[in-house]
Amino acid sequence: MKEKMMNKLTLHPVNDQVVRVLTSQGECVGHLKLIGAVWKFKAMGHDASGAVIPGGGPLTDRHNTRFVVLDEAVVNAALTGF
Repeated sequence: MKEKMMNKLTLHPVNDQVVRVLTSQGECVGHLKLIGAVWKFKAMGHDASGAVIPGGGPLTDRHNTRFVVLDEAVVNAALTGF
């Protein structure tokens, strides 16, 4: 589900192979992981008790989206349509 609150995602490096993807409210909706030479989006969400749901959350339909380059504008367009 693409919500207006996610019209701007920001990328926050964790290390050389992992980047956190945050909404404009600071909610982590997944990670980009460098697998081989390709960045793959790994969606995540939380259940009512706060437990992590791998592949879940508001961008579950974009889980495993691939990117050749790590570019915030390209990631935003592919994951949110904005």
